[in-house]
Amino acid sequence: MKTVLFLLGELDDDDIDWMLATGTREKIPAGTVLIKEGIPIDSLFILLEGILSVTTAVTQGCEIANLLSGDIVGEMSFIDTRPPSATVSAKEAALVLCIPREKLAERLKLDIGFAARFYHALAICLSSRMRFTVNQLKNRDQPQSSNLSHDLPVGELTKDALENVELAKTRLDWLLRRLKDS
Repeated sequence: MKTVLFLLGELDDDDIDWMLATGTREKIPAGTVLIKEGIPIDSLFILLEGILSVTTAVTQGCEIANLLSGDIVGEMSFIDTRPPSATVSAKEAALVLCIPREKLAERLKLDIGFAARFYHALAICLSSRMRFTVNQLKNRDQPQSSNLSHDLPVGELTKDALENVELAKTRLDWLLRRLKDS
């Protein structure tokens, strides 16, 4: 499941409108580094189109994951304000929504409801990623595909979460149409 669905399922329409109004669309040419391991970033990104490759120095630059349309990028560094633990580059031309860290932090401070929804969504997203990683470790002797993003199987979600996912899918389609038209 796309990580942005966790976010879009928790936020309300005003929150999403704010993100669209505040963020900027950026085209990322193939081969371009969006995030460099160890170098602080000043935005949170939502991948709208394309494929991003994730690598780390610890794996000597070997790809550890692909991020696909609908994935959130830079959320760990946003939460803990530490430099990124991986490098993210465009495997093919990509389009991202960049939400400036400073503006997002200000909105979170001023709007408690938005903050609760936003942080809850990121907690679910990061929990999903941890479960995915643990599952990979359990099955490390089996062949793995680097084409997987950090997805939680939909069958493992609660009824309430499934309802949020359906709403989030609708919102993602709407968001993508709005961004492509602008």
